[in-house]
Amino acid sequence: MWRFIYRCLKNASAPSLVTLRSLPCSPFCGVPRSAPANFAPTHLLMVEQKSIEILDLYGPCPEVRGMTCLDREAFGHTVRVPTLRIQKEVLHKAVKSLKRVALKRPGLKRVLEVAGNESHKLLLLDPASVSSTTSFSEAEKRTLGELGVPLEIGHHELRITYENLKADEVLRAVLPEGQDVTSGFSRVGHIAHLNLREHQLPYRKLIGQVLIDKNSGVTCVVNKTNTIDSTFRNFQMEVLAGDGNMVTKVRENGLSYEFDFSQVYWNPRLSTEHERVVDLLRPGDVVLDVFAGVGPFAIPAARRGCSVLANDLNPESHRWLLHNCRLNKVDGKVRAFNMDGRAFIRGPLREALPALLRDPATVHVVMNLPALALEFLDAFRGLLDSDSEPEPVARTLPQVHCYGFSKQDDPRQDVVDRASASLGVQLDGRCSVHMVRNVAPNKEMMCISFHLPREVLFSNHSVDKESPEEPSPKRQKRGEPTN
Repeated sequence: MWRFIYRCLKNASAPSLVTLRSLPCSPFCGVPRSAPANFAPTHLLMVEQKSIEILDLYGPCPEVRGMTCLDREAFGHTVRVPTLRIQKEVLHKAVKSLKRVALKRPGLKRVLEVAGNESHKLLLLDPASVSSTTSFSEAEKRTLGELGVPLEIGHHELRITYENLKADEVLRAVLPEGQDVTSGFSRVGHIAHLNLREHQLPYRKLIGQVLIDKNSGVTCVVNKTNTIDSTFRNFQMEVLAGDGNMVTKVRENGLSYEFDFSQVYWNPRLSTEHERVVDLLRPGDVVLDVFAGVGPFAIPAARRGCSVLANDLNPESHRWLLHNCRLNKVDGKVRAFNMDGRAFIRGPLREALPALLRDPATVHVVMNLPALALEFLDAFRGLLDSDSEPEPVARTLPQVHCYGFSKQDDPRQDVVDRASASLGVQLDGRCSVHMVRNVAPNKEMMCISFHLPREVLFSNHSVDKESPEEPSPKRQKRGEPTN
C-alpha cells in the first residue's frame, strides 16, 4: 500500500490535488526503500482528484505483479481494520445505522464474536472510511449515543484471501501498472466474451480463470481473435478458461434463444434495440427480416402476432432460427429461408409483396447487417412492376429499418446520404435516424427508418449495378415453414 502512496506522491503533477493528514496509527507497514527521509508512515495520502482513489487498502502484496498463471494462495495477506464493540441487544440497530462505514468485502463477515465475552459483538469497519472517531457523521454518533454504544475504536487483524478480492482488484494487482485492466465482458448465457487488448494477451489465461471464479454462472471465457466475418457474422475466438462448451441459452425480453456462439452472431448489447423495433409492431403486421440471425427480431415479432418471413445466409443461423421458433412456440407464424439477402429480396420478398400491399396490415422490412445492409437497399429498385401498384386506398408502402455503421463526424447525415445513394432518391425529410450504440471510438451503429419510396419500388426498369453480395452457400434453401 505504501508503495502505491509513494508512487502517487512521486508522480503527482498538481500539488493542489494532494493533501496529507496525520493518523494516530497506521494499519500498514513496509515503507519503500526509495522513499525520501521525510516520508513518514504515519501519513495517509488523500487524493481529491476523482480519477485517483485510495481503493487498494485490501490489495495483495506486490509479488503478484506480472503473474501469468493464477496462484490463488499468493493473494493471501493480513490487513489491520478498525472495529467497534457493540452490545448484542442493540447490534441490529447499530449495524443498520453504520452501513456507510461498515466493512463490505466479498465472503467476509463484518460481525465477529468477542472472545470470552458473550454480551458483545465486534463490528468490522472499513479502513477507507474510518481512521478515528472523527470519521463518524453526527447522525451516526447520535444514534450510537442513544444505543449506549461507546465510541471507542479498536483494531482487528483481518486475513484477506483471494476469495475476498473482486475481479478488478485481482487483475489490477497482476497486470502491469498504468495499463488498462479488463474486468468487463459480454455475458452470453454461461459464456463470458472478451475483446482483450494487445498488452493484456500475455495474461489472458489468468484473466479468464479470474472471471470464472468471480462471476457466478460463468463456466467458459472466450476472447475474440479477429473481426466479425460479414458473410456469416461470426468470428474466430480462443477459449481462455472453462469447459469450452459453445452451445448456450440466453433469455432476452422474456424469450429464450439457444445457439452455438462460435457459429452464429449474437450481441447482448442489442437487447434494447430489438425491443424498440418490436414495440413498433402491431398484431397482424408483417415482418420481412432480411438478415434474421437466430431470430432476435423475428421471434418476438411472431409472439406479438405478426406474420414473419425470416432469412439468413449462415446455415447455422438458419438451423438455430428454426430451433428457436419451435422453442418459443411460434413455428406456425415464421417462414424461414437460407439465402443471400439480395436473393431473398428479389425472390421470396418480391413474390409476397404484391398481395401484402393490398392487405390492410403494415409491412416492416428489417435489415440488421450493419457492415453492409445500406448497400443492399438498391435491391428494392424496380422490385415490382407498375402493374402491381396497389390501389390508392391501400396502406402505406413497406417501412424499412436498415442498420449501418458510421465513422463520420455526423453519423446521422452519413447514413441518410448512403441510403439515398443506394436507393437513387433523396431521403432527407422522408426518414428518421436512431443512434443504436457506440461500437468503438468514433464508430456508431445507426438505424435509418423510412417508407420505401413509391418511385423506387415501382419501375419499369430495375437498376442492376455491382453490389456486394453475401457469398452463396453450397445450396440455398427456399422458404420452409418452421414446423
